[in-house]
Amino acid sequence: MPGNSTIAVHADRDIHPSRAVAPPIYQTATFSAEDAETFAQAAVDPRGTNFYTRFGNPNHAQAAAVVAELEGTEAAMVTASGMAAITTAVLAVVSAGDHVIGQQSTYGGTASVLQNLLPRLGVSTTLVDQTDPEAFAQALTPRTRLILVETPSNPLLQITDLRAVAELARAHGALTLADNTFATPLNQRPVDFGIDLVMHSATKYLNGHSDVSAGALAGPAEILDRIWDTSLLTGATLGPVDAWLLLRGIRTLPLRMPRHNENGLALARALHEHPAVATVHYPGLVTHPQHKLALDQMSGYGGVLSVEFAGGFETADAFLGHLRYPRRSASLGGVESLAVHPASMWRGMLDEEQIAAAVPPGLIRLAAGTEDTSDLVADVLAAADAART
Repeated sequence: MPGNSTIAVHADRDIHPSRAVAPPIYQTATFSAEDAETFAQAAVDPRGTNFYTRFGNPNHAQAAAVVAELEGTEAAMVTASGMAAITTAVLAVVSAGDHVIGQQSTYGGTASVLQNLLPRLGVSTTLVDQTDPEAFAQALTPRTRLILVETPSNPLLQITDLRAVAELARAHGALTLADNTFATPLNQRPVDFGIDLVMHSATKYLNGHSDVSAGALAGPAEILDRIWDTSLLTGATLGPVDAWLLLRGIRTLPLRMPRHNENGLALARALHEHPAVATVHYPGLVTHPQHKLALDQMSGYGGVLSVEFAGGFETADAFLGHLRYPRRSASLGGVESLAVHPASMWRGMLDEEQIAAAVPPGLIRLAAGTEDTSDLVADVLAAADAART
């Protein structure tokens, strides 16, 4: 099997081949057919490329082919955002009366789907401590149809035992869906541990340049065909130009991730020793309570870390104000470093009780970009010094 860099550059070569070295942009809403039979078939081909762009587009197929190969899955599809991917997938595989298990530590948008959207549709949910595999077993009911995990989790960087969850779900006849955004397929492939479906906020590392909003799903073709049917109704379609930009970004993912990994670990180690810092959450640190599990299922730890400041909300906010290179901004995974205060950011997504349960008030999520490591470390330590005084 070819390596990741070769896959990222060549896995889509047979999807709408042309003599152009860079894939053309298929900036069209609809496609024509030569005869009625061909037209009728194009209308029902799952994740097709030659009927109508809401149904599929050559640029979608090209990006999806590379994602599937990197994740080691049979197929993949792309959506307009990470939230479009996760919401469409969940709506496709559960119905009223079903039960879904999620995590207590998870992205705010995912938490809203689990706690707000699904109950309104008659789907019950249970959120568990993902650091305890037994908690998933205890949450199972005869109606459990899906276990939704995220590892490392946003923003506490907690690790879920993918193999244990996959074995449990399979024995119960439930599907598993893993959010692999923080790890990327370069650092972790959930299907290698038995997970059924993998999703990404492709806005993040897969794109890598902070200029696209996109999502991706990877897994068995049969399940993705069901999700595609639902996506036709939700209309969460990725534009052709954005799909093209996503593919362009994926090309360099194997080049970018080693620097993200290096910078994330360097920042975690530097801040772990700083007197203004109470705790650093990063699975690459030997002090992380799940470091051994992370070693088992990850080959790298990514560029995201969370830092709890001993001074609470005010010190965390002051730290952000003194940073030179990381910008105060949502998102992560781009070549530029970003930093965010989740307790402030999630006020529009979750109520105060949910926020308090999810994140400490003095926690900052740092997303290390690809800048020179020494520059980032010096900047972050200087900001921590200034916030402490």
